[in-house]
Amino acid sequence: MENQDKEKFSYTYSAKEQEEINRIRKKYMAEENKMEQLRRLDAGVTEKATAVSIIVGIAGALIMGIGMCCAMVWQGIWFIPGIVIGLAGIVVVAMAYPIYQKILKKEREKIAPEIIRLTDELMK
Repeated sequence: MENQDKEKFSYTYSAKEQEEINRIRKKYMAEENKMEQLRRLDAGVTEKATAVSIIVGIAGALIMGIGMCCAMVWQGIWFIPGIVIGLAGIVVVAMAYPIYQKILKKEREKIAPEIIRLTDELMK
């Protein structure tokens, strides 16, 4: 009976542990594959443009809100300046999309050579 116990082989496998090990390992691997690099570069362009345009849009909405507050709440001598401030806020909000387009175009031009190189390597 003792002989049988010595010849047994036990192995425990945990899929969750293996997934976690692989996920941690990928964080520390210096080299990422070309498709991941391509996706990261492409996403980086739109993320920057989106962030800036959101900031501009929020700032414009806040300016427009101040103008509305001046015109509707404080009234009196603040009515006309409130309208002007509100219109300025509307202009800033309206500028958010053109700013998005301009940044997107500029960033795409900046990384275009790298994107073309990676796509050429991937299509071979």
